[in-house]
Parts: sequence; structure tokens; C-alpha cells
Amino acid sequence: MRDHISDYRQWKQREHAEDWMLYPNNTGVHLSIDETALSNGELYTIVTNKAAKGRNGALVAMIKGTQADSVIAVLEKIPKRCRDKVREVTLDMAANMNLIVKRCFAKAHRVIDRFHVQKLAYEAVQEIRIKYRWEALDQENEAIRIAKESGVNFESEVLENGDTVKQLLARSRYLLFKNRDKWTASQVKRANLLFERYPLIQKAYTISLDLGIIFRTCTSKEVAFKKLALWYNKVEDCGIDSFKTVARSIQTHYLGILNFFNLRSTNASAESFNAKIKAFRSTSRGVRDISFFLFRLSKLYA
Repeated sequence: MRDHISDYRQWKQREHAEDWMLYPNNTGVHLSIDETALSNGELYTIVTNKAAKGRNGALVAMIKGTQADSVIAVLEKIPKRCRDKVREVTLDMAANMNLIVKRCFAKAHRVIDRFHVQKLAYEAVQEIRIKYRWEALDQENEAIRIAKESGVNFESEVLENGDTVKQLLARSRYLLFKNRDKWTASQVKRANLLFERYPLIQKAYTISLDLGIIFRTCTSKEVAFKKLALWYNKVEDCGIDSFKTVARSIQTHYLGILNFFNLRSTNASAESFNAKIKAFRSTSRGVRDISFFLFRLSKLYA
């Protein structure tokens, strides 16, 4: 099929496809840049055009690796007049992505994806939960040891919702990612028990929600800047080290984060495109011939 039915042999990008593919005509005003694993964990940097909405014409460039210099060298093959038309590029907080966009699309606003920022806050909450869970495991193991030495049966404390303390901490993972108004009845009961025993988790959860509220409710960069400053002060006073790290990351990238409030653009289109590549890869039962796989990908999206 590859050699006889398709026009793979006449494909202009075949010789260098495994290293890079480039479609300058697909360059638009609003772009996204992200990375994805193609085969055996091999990373590719992908630039997509938001206007194409993940359909034909979406793929601008797909470049092997994530090193800024090698990606920049390929993207600079796009005529400068096309690159200068780009007004906005959404990206994550990675320094290499920021450098790529800065060099190649100099006139574009760099917009850091709000979900990557919120993810840091969620991870800070989970870090505290996991710390308490390890402590609960150690306490239970010690209690079992003492019970054996004393010749008595060990019975775990069972809470009013049927969870042990260890289970309470394990089963609370998903509710800490959600707003209170989206909790089920059982999650409300579990959260109340969790927060009663571990007020530090409640404090961290509230701080993470406050960050999300800023992104949802602020309508201008000026208002968002003030709200973020107040949130930063709250983090400084909370005494939670993981959140101080989150706050420092936000402070470092605040210009790109505030650019979100221009048009409220996110990197969701890039994440969606990555999901399509993974789905296409699974229907092909993996990637045996990378070059031919990329050829088929280009037919769909370039």
C-alpha cells in the first residue's frame, strides 16, 4: 500500500520527515506550540494553527526533539513575512518553548496556558495529601507491629463514612481536583472528614480554588494583576512550601500568564491535536515506519 497505492514516494518531505515537516502556508494569526511523544517516548515539537480547529490545515510544523536551537532552525525556514503576521502563540511554562516563540514569532504575544498554571496548584495540594498518606501508612504499620508483639488483633479505625484513615487520604484524590459544587454527596462527606482531620489540606485546597477563580472571573489584565498580587500575599502567609514554589513560578512567568486575559486563549487546541495523534497511532497499532506514519498524518492535518 505504501509504495503502490499512495503517493508516498513522490512526497516532497519524505527525505527529512523523520527529523522535521514544515507547512508554511498553514501559518495563521493564532498558533499553539506543544510537545508530544510519537514512538518509544521519542518527543516531537508541534506547531498548529488554531483557526483550522484540528482539521486539515492545522499542522504548521512537526520537529523531532524539543531543543530550542534545532526547532528554531526549522521554523526559521518559514518566510519572515509569514512569521511576523502571527499575533499570538499559546504555550506551556517550559523555557525552551518560550525561547522558540520569542525567536521565531517576535511580534506575537506569548500566552502561557492557564491550565498548566492551575495544574501546579493542584499538584501542590496533592503533595500535602500524599505526605499525610505516607505518615498514615507508617502509623498503621507501627500499630500492627505493636499489636503483634502484644499478642492482640489489630483493628484499623473506621470513620463514619466507612473509610479507614488510610483509605480517606487515598480516596480524596479526585475530589481535590474539583470545585465544591461538583462534589457528589459521598465526596462532601469524605471532604468534611478529611478537612476536619487535616486542616492544612483544606487551606491548600482553598488557595488552589482562589487561583482558579482569578482565571474564571477577571476580565482584564489590570484586574488580574491585582488579584494575583493578593493571591501571592496569601501564599506567602500560608506557610506551605509547595505553594511558595507555585507562586515563584507565577512571578517568573507573570507576563505570559497575564496575556491570557487579552483573548482568554488556552493551549487546549494543542492538547486536542496531541490526543488525535495518539488516537491515530493506536488505530495503526503503533508506529513501525515513522516516515510513512508522518506521511499519513500530513494527509489528514497538513
